[in-house]
Order: sequence, then C-alpha cells, then structure tokens
Amino acid sequence: MAPLGSVPRLVLLFSGKRKSGKDFVTEALQSRLGADVCAILRLSGPLKEQYAQEHGLDFQRLLDASTYKESYRKDMIRWGQEKRQADPGFFCRKIVEGVSQPIWLVSDTRRLSDIQWFQETYGAVTQTVRVVATEQSRQQRGWVFTPGVDDAESECGLDDFGAFDWVIENHGDEQHLEEQLGHLIEFVHSRL
Repeated sequence: MAPLGSVPRLVLLFSGKRKSGKDFVTEALQSRLGADVCAILRLSGPLKEQYAQEHGLDFQRLLDASTYKESYRKDMIRWGQEKRQADPGFFCRKIVEGVSQPIWLVSDTRRLSDIQWFQETYGAVTQTVRVVATEQSRQQRGWVFTPGVDDAESECGLDDFGAFDWVIENHGDEQHLEEQLGHLIEFVHSRL
C-alpha cells in the first residue's frame, strides 16, 4: 500500500558514489521535464533534518556541500544505519509524503533496503539508475577518499547490486551525457 501522497507513474532511484553527479543528473532531468511533472526526492533530507533536531545542529548547513556537513558525516551515517535497522522504510516513507508529481527522482538511493522498499511499495513503476564517474572525474569535482565514509555501506551498499535498469556515465563528456539523458527523457515521456 502506497503511503500518503499520490501514486507515481514512474520512480527513478538514482545511486552512485560521492561526487559522481547524482544531484547534477537529477536536476538536469527536472529542468527538462519541469517541476510540475517531476519531483526530486532526497532520502538524506529527512535523515539530516532528524539528525540535526536530535543533536542540536544547523539543518540548513547539513544540506550543503560544506565542511560543516562533512564533519558530521560519519556519525550521521552511523545514526542513519541505526534508524534503518529499526525501520528500513523510515526515511523512504518520509520523502514521499504529499508528493503530487507523476515522476519521482530519488536522487540519493544508497542501500538495497531503499530499493527494496520502493519496489515493494510501487512495483513495476520503479526503475534503478546508476550514475558512474571515473575516480579522476570525481576528484576534479572535489572528491577525496575518506575512510569510514567512502568504504561504508552508504557509499558501497549498491556496488554489487547487479543489473541497474539504467547506467548514466558522467565522466565529463557533456555530449555523451546529453545523449544518455535524452534516452532517459524519452523513456520518462513514454510513462506520462
């Protein structure tokens, strides 16, 4: 049974390593499809909001790509894992409440339990999208390997997932990225 909110026509679950370009890709798709048709949902939003409330932190600063967020990242990961162990759908249910657009882009799917929840809840309208980028491309975007973060489940939980429905290569070749986005947009239009 779907939680509060409308039933989507299509749910695209985006995953990828830090600095692979998940947000860039989902924002590019939304800008082409329109915010009235397409909602970007971030699992990290309710996680960061709840974490900030429980720890007396600045929620807005946890949302940006700042050193403030990075200084709490390891503990946020641990805390989020504890919440998910107690209730695997906790953050998933929070992000879909009240969403009315027919197309949902979940920009930060990180765990098998996230995928399972959406597949069990929304079935065949759920598709998985892996955004990949070379280590060099990620480094050019500011990525530096951080022990306890880049080797944690939040970054590696879907490495062995297998057959993603879509793979978007975001290595810095704008033309190639545009071609891939074009194919994905055609697919989205087929579901409207």
